[in-house]
Amino acid sequence: YFFLGEIYTDIELPIDEPNTENHCGSCTSCIDICPTNAFVGPNQLDARKCISYLTIEYKGSIPEELRPKMGNRIFGCDDCQIFCPWNKFTHYTDEEDFLPRHKLDDIELCELFNWSEDDFLNKTEGSPIRRAGYESWLRNIAIALGNATYSKNILEVLSFRQDSSSAIVKEHVNWAIKEQQRKSNE
Repeated sequence: YFFLGEIYTDIELPIDEPNTENHCGSCTSCIDICPTNAFVGPNQLDARKCISYLTIEYKGSIPEELRPKMGNRIFGCDDCQIFCPWNKFTHYTDEEDFLPRHKLDDIELCELFNWSEDDFLNKTEGSPIRRAGYESWLRNIAIALGNATYSKNILEVLSFRQDSSSAIVKEHVNWAIKEQQRKSNE
């Protein structure tokens, strides 16, 4: 998997030659699997459609046409990485900071959505999830709840947040409520 990052330094370092090799050949697995069609061509990603960007880095309103495509993803998406045939050669790391953490595996979305900001900060301490921030966390969960199968409980949980959140969260909660109501009538 790719882990992107930057190091800022005032040390003179040699510049690497750009990699111009095409390892993909005729493979289009990442393009074909992307739920939001964020790959606009070979080697071209439109970050404005990428679920990882939208759920982790982006702080605004997620376009309505992308929300259903996000499914239950509340922090990132690795579909392109999972389906890339080159990643079968990946060597797993022993670096503890990069290993999966399983503290949130068995928690329902409704419970996560009920967390206060203090709960969020305490329960995600040391986790990359903190990068999204509390408001984006709630926004992302609201979308996932809107995409879930209809549930009266989900509607109640969403309604609770309707008047007690920021404008961004309210917008996504209102969308999720409409989605749940639409499903209840099907």
